Amino acid sequence: MSYRETLVSRTATDVDRLEMRLELTAESVRQARREVAEFARRHELANPGDVALAVSEAVTNAVVHAHRGDEAKGMRVVACARETGLVVVVRDYGVGMSPNPDSPGPGLGLSVIGALAAEVNIERPGDGGTRLRIRFPLAA
Repeated sequence: MSYRETLVSRTATDVDRLEMRLELTAESVRQARREVAEFARRHELANPGDVALAVSEAVTNAVVHAHRGDEAKGMRVVACARETGLVVVVRDYGVGMSPNPDSPGPGLGLSVIGALAAEVNIERPGDGGTRLRIRFPLAA
């Protein structure tokens, strides 16, 4: 699979919206971190450094854990600038959150994200995979 798509749009509920469809690669981690941090900086809604670190952790989790030997289906990263703050959603289409026998052990990614965010929700969509919804506090 080889695709990379970035969309910027406006909807009735969002002030502005950034959407990326990415492969499950290390380059996608860098791209998501860079683009979402710039989006946060442009809208002055959250600390861009905190956003960059949390997005890096969330996207890395998808890259490392979403697929095990099957064909990778990619991921989607969406950032929404709202009047109430910044919301970032990282959605993979893999195996969901389950123990990985090839993993060296639990990491600190979700703990780091939780420390940086105002709210974190982990969801299991009906069609599989994992959706991580992160709401960041407004910048001081």
